Amino acid sequence: MAKESIKARERKREKMVARYAAKRAALKEQVRKGTPEEVEAAVIALQKLPKNALPVRLHNRCQLTGRPKGYMRQFGISRINFREMAISGLIPGVKKASW
Repeated sequence: MAKESIKARERKREKMVARYAAKRAALKEQVRKGTPEEVEAAVIALQKLPKNALPVRLHNRCQLTGRPKGYMRQFGISRINFREMAISGLIPGVKKASW
């Protein structure tokens, strides 16, 4: 289980990314299609945005335990929880092979 403080930090980052997404997209568009002066101003404005507003800084976590490693994007859970749920029959269509 991940600490509550770490999960809270992730939620805070998700909110911040969502808050600055439109502004970041507009500035990136200016960088692509603006005049050299507009490009320079847009780049400086992008650099002044908070670092935690970058989508790259988000980390995928298991929805059940908060585990950051072994995350299965299709299901939104970690490999360990996936295995336990598949063995107990909670995920239909999954057969135990050799794992």
